[in-house]
Amino acid sequence: MVNFGKKLTADQVPEWRGYYINYKLMKKKVKQYGQQLQQGEKDRRRVLKDFSKMLDDQIEKIVLFLLEQQGMLASRIEKLGKQRAILVEQPDISGIAELREAYREVGLDLIKLLKFVDLNATGIRKILKKFDKRFSYRFTDYYVSSRSNHPYSQLQQVFKHVGVGAVVGALSRNLVDLQEHQGSYLSIYDQPPTALKDPIIDMINSSVDKLTRSTNFLRFLGQHALIAQEESPSTAGEEEIEDQKYHFISLMLNLVNTFLYMVNTYIIVPTADDYSVSLGAASTVCGVVIGSMAVAQVFSSVYFSAWSNKSYFRPLVFSSIVLCLGNVCYAMAYDMNSLTVLIIGRLLCGLGSARAVNRRYISDCVPARIRMQASAGFVSASALGMACGPALAGLLQWRFKIYMVTFSQSTLPGWLMAVAWLLYLVWLCISFKEPNRADEVNDTPQNSPSGQGVDIEQVENGLVQPLLGDSETKQNEEDDDDDDEDDSEECAQDSRKPATSIGSAYRLLTPSVKVQLLIYFMLKYAMEILLSESSVITNHYFNWNTSAVAIFLAILGLTVLPINAVVGTYISNMFEDRQLLMASQITLLVGIIFSFKVTSTYSAIQYVISALITFVSAEVLEGVNLSLLSSVMSSRLSRGTYNGGLLSTEAGTLARVVADCTITAAGYLGIGSLLNVTLLPSLVICAASIACTFLTYNSLF
Repeated sequence: MVNFGKKLTADQVPEWRGYYINYKLMKKKVKQYGQQLQQGEKDRRRVLKDFSKMLDDQIEKIVLFLLEQQGMLASRIEKLGKQRAILVEQPDISGIAELREAYREVGLDLIKLLKFVDLNATGIRKILKKFDKRFSYRFTDYYVSSRSNHPYSQLQQVFKHVGVGAVVGALSRNLVDLQEHQGSYLSIYDQPPTALKDPIIDMINSSVDKLTRSTNFLRFLGQHALIAQEESPSTAGEEEIEDQKYHFISLMLNLVNTFLYMVNTYIIVPTADDYSVSLGAASTVCGVVIGSMAVAQVFSSVYFSAWSNKSYFRPLVFSSIVLCLGNVCYAMAYDMNSLTVLIIGRLLCGLGSARAVNRRYISDCVPARIRMQASAGFVSASALGMACGPALAGLLQWRFKIYMVTFSQSTLPGWLMAVAWLLYLVWLCISFKEPNRADEVNDTPQNSPSGQGVDIEQVENGLVQPLLGDSETKQNEEDDDDDDEDDSEECAQDSRKPATSIGSAYRLLTPSVKVQLLIYFMLKYAMEILLSESSVITNHYFNWNTSAVAIFLAILGLTVLPINAVVGTYISNMFEDRQLLMASQITLLVGIIFSFKVTSTYSAIQYVISALITFVSAEVLEGVNLSLLSSVMSSRLSRGTYNGGLLSTEAGTLARVVADCTITAAGYLGIGSLLNVTLLPSLVICAASIACTFLTYNSLF
């Protein structure tokens, strides 16, 4: 993998070379500062002052050139506007075609300028991070906070690209008007908003979105799936191969599998305590019943992830069969009066968890241009399944017998899901199309970024290729090698290879990644405690019946999509991910604290409000956490069996197992103590994750 210094040299526009950040010089200065501090030639205060002045000068050079280029682009658009006004009065088809091409040329130059800003912004982030690492000093926080809104600082010009938006808007409006509305008396503002079709405009919007690190609802949802997204456009050959592998019905089958599995997971939550009691166990044994599915999923995630290297169809068939059998066992446990059969049924359901296959199919077989939508569909299917599961349980309030088989609120969820998986299996066998594995690319990512700053380092390829002589290129490489170690965390030889074992994957985990996995464990633990013990707690304190619990859980599940819509569309554009990460953790901590029973009475209002705060903040935290996890995780964990998605799944599944075991263990102390005893670990883990986030906060960008 090429380090950033070499990448900066390779991606530079030759005639703009003098206006880029002098990354090589600044690396040398950082190294010299370290030596001068060790030898006592300079004190820390002088080093900070000198480095700040040098970085200010570099940013000013970049910004002045950026403003000059913006002015030139604006002037070209203004001249083209005058030509367009003439063509409106005297239409000429050839003239319109030439004008559109002229606008497109401006668009290409604008993309080139956006890439210029992106490379320099990346260079600024990296040199700040290198300075912090070298001196163990949080200089980045000071520098950014002191200059982000200062009237004399040019920093916001680089990171907020002030002025570029006006150029983008003018260019987009004129191109759309020329393309779509020739001969129409309606203004483009009178037309319904539609997706821009000109590829130049799509490329510009993609570049702007990437540069601002902004997001939208689909992108925010897609980040939940932790599915590798390609930011640079594919070549025509790659797109053709992707289209050959893509099959819409097969994608839908994977999304339906995700939906049904989440329904299967949560459909028993409102009735698991009653089912346990009917089999002679304590109501708190519901923790074991619910958690046994997660126990099996810890192992199934690994073998399904490995199996998906060879096939997608066979693991889905196996998953459907095992889930069908598991639900039959779950339903038959009542008439067999066997808690063992009940738990075996849930274990079988966990062994049928094919979420790794669903995620892998989207990553490998869905074209890059719609992969974000497919990823968002994956998360939406999970959220809807989570809401529909308890809702269905609330509707299954019948009791009758057919021959010797009992159908009740406890057993009907098992029978319903067994039938659903059987029908799904038939549809799967009829409609699924196994992609051609011969055309599939390797598990190693192409042009993957380094372990840190994934969304920053991937830029549009093919716009400009500098023509450096061999001697000049060799000299630049030697200079980079002499300056400092490679910016990447992996050596060049192994940087493209995926992890081949849990051990090798663990060794790739940096402190930032470990903290993000801890946060993921924490939020899943808190959510599982809330959901799994809800039926026991509400029955003990408020005498809620199954229908009331089901409605409560369904409402919680239905908050997922609207909350993500608000966060993904608005809030994430106003604050940095790491700010949202810290704020949502603190809010989650408040929700947990508010959930404790500290007085003699415990009201339903307190429980519902605290549950909403806990659940909503955990949902917001999950999206931000996975977004940051994808940014700080090594590229070697983006593909292969032991990928980042598997690691996050294992962390979340282990959290659910521990949470459900905690509920059952706490039950031995009595139901009256259950709430506070199970909340205490959540409180401790949440406080620990906040402390760890604070320690690694400086590296989360």
